Amino acid sequence: MHHQPIGPSRKFQNFNDAANQILSMLSKQMDINTLFIAENDGKTNIIKKAINRNEKLVVEDSQSPLDQTFCSLTINYGQEPLVIEDISKDGDAAKLPVAAQFGNGAFIGIPIYFESGEVYGTICGLDKEPVSFTEEQQEMFGTMSSLLSYILELDKAQKEIQTLSSPLVPLSDEISILPVIGHITLERAYQLIDDVVIKASGGLDFLILDFSGITQIDPRIEEPLLDLIKALKIMGITPIITGILPTMAMNVPHFAHSLKGERMERSLKVAIEQLGFALIKT
Repeated sequence: MHHQPIGPSRKFQNFNDAANQILSMLSKQMDINTLFIAENDGKTNIIKKAINRNEKLVVEDSQSPLDQTFCSLTINYGQEPLVIEDISKDGDAAKLPVAAQFGNGAFIGIPIYFESGEVYGTICGLDKEPVSFTEEQQEMFGTMSSLLSYILELDKAQKEIQTLSSPLVPLSDEISILPVIGHITLERAYQLIDDVVIKASGGLDFLILDFSGITQIDPRIEEPLLDLIKALKIMGITPIITGILPTMAMNVPHFAHSLKGERMERSLKVAIEQLGFALIKT
């Protein structure tokens, strides 16, 4: 029996993608004109994502002084949703110059935090007409704020991992080592090419590619890794391959075969010694 997928994939590629989908989901659950996510640096409020129904109350990429926005009230209010069902009757909101544009409209908002407790920005709803926010809708805002906080941290961690996943370790001005470690997916292999070509363009003669730290490998990585070796040779850099373990040779059999004719050593230690470096215990 074949099962049809229940619906489209909900995989988030990054924070912006998650923000879009979360606002879209909230819009289906709430009868409100505008939903938006804003980022701020403590002074300026920047609209990152916005969904408007009938009237364009909020424009993506627009900026305002933070202290003149409803978002500032949201941040000052704290970790619970700030609910204003009639802006004209709310003392703090009515004082803001922007309040005149919304009359007795409504606002709901909650901060989005980094793990450190620092505020990233806010997720908010806005309308020129009065809106009654149910307890369920208020709880949903809190949940979405927590989800966005989590995705922010994942996004940040992913960027840090990408930065650290292709470190070139210099032995001298002419020789560096690229330790390829961890789980090598197809996506990461292509990222490796981009990173290494940029980092290795500073006059290297030799680059040792050490594969001994690989824990898991996607069999499809053969092509990008061979492309990386070709790219290095075009740049005038001699690649030296070390650490091809039996598990890698078994999982990607054509890769090991394709390396015939390339300079290979059984270990990083041997490759370093072949280049004239000696490891001396002091």
